[in-house]
Amino acid sequence: MSRVLAGPYCTQILGDLGAEIIKVEHPVRGDDTRAWGPPFAAYNDGRAGNGESAYYLSVNRNKKSLGLSFAHPEGVQILHQLARDCDVLVENYLPGSLKKYNLDYETLRKINPRLIYTSITGYGQTGPYSDRPGFDVMVEAEFGLMHLTGTRDGPPVKVGVAVTDLTTGLYACNSVMAALLARANTGEGQHLDVCLSDCQVATLANMGESVLISGKKDSGRWGTAHPSVVPYQGFKTADGDIFVGGANDRLFGVLCDKIGKSEWKTDPRFVSNNERVNNRAVLEPLIEGELVKRSTQRWQEIFEGSGLPYAAVNDIQGTMNHEHVQARGMVQTIDHPACGPIKVISPPVKYSNAEPSIRSPPPLLGEHTDELLRDVVGLSVEQVEELKGKGVVA
Repeated sequence: MSRVLAGPYCTQILGDLGAEIIKVEHPVRGDDTRAWGPPFAAYNDGRAGNGESAYYLSVNRNKKSLGLSFAHPEGVQILHQLARDCDVLVENYLPGSLKKYNLDYETLRKINPRLIYTSITGYGQTGPYSDRPGFDVMVEAEFGLMHLTGTRDGPPVKVGVAVTDLTTGLYACNSVMAALLARANTGEGQHLDVCLSDCQVATLANMGESVLISGKKDSGRWGTAHPSVVPYQGFKTADGDIFVGGANDRLFGVLCDKIGKSEWKTDPRFVSNNERVNNRAVLEPLIEGELVKRSTQRWQEIFEGSGLPYAAVNDIQGTMNHEHVQARGMVQTIDHPACGPIKVISPPVKYSNAEPSIRSPPPLLGEHTDELLRDVVGLSVEQVEELKGKGVVA
């Protein structure tokens, strides 16, 4: 019962790990992200429509789709039957909004005391902002991340992917597994209150702790640079960008040698990290002045094997085609029932004794409605058709 990103990301990970996931969607519109495109993977089976959106395809593999409206009492009854038999429910509705449908935690725990009921919201079940709808970018803005992101003298910018949604999905997934472990010992389920704002504050990590310890304002935006380590940032090359990490005196020395400026190692302005930080306005342009003389590829060849941390700054296409990404099996092709072969990103963790797999592609809207109502809920073919006629399911 979750839509868009945080909840679907959580349940996709659980699905990758072997859980059977039932994605309950609006019977007409489905998940909002089904319409979020282009790009779309085009249908090749003759059906009308743009196809399946890349956004939707990214976080909905290993799931079965049940098109159902809980605005109908019959829909609520079906969900009650599912809740009786399921281990976990994940929802991302505003706090309190499911109570009027008798789909809140207190109602469902009476049906199944072992249920792990996971609520993912913008601002949590309590607090002055709890009634606000919350989206990733608003939480990035209000809780520090956007302030830290961008160039030194430029405006705050959002991160290139909805990282707060993704982080919240990860926290939710971990919390579900912890609650299942606790249930194995206690026999009882519980309500998990997971919100974007809390997860965003938690992932401020060292930047948040620095403010708490010092009692002072943070140091603001640094672009790709580091506030207390120099050089540790991206630099222009002849044809792109490269990131180098001279994070200590030895590594700075390696960089100096490799770019043909060994004399910088003994320059009083640059002999220690403290001096390099104090003189970054001098050093950084000097480094870029050397790096811009050669291509990114050539610098990679020069730095390879030296011990200096470095990386080309690649776009997304370059990432998907990257030899290491390919070697690690992070892109694979699967068969979609309406779109044919499509490329997708793989589960990232490798296990020595098992291999999480993509057992099924992201489902079409209502693709498994008949199967689920028949095999899980126990309805007859005639009952399912009657519910379809009423618009309860699709």
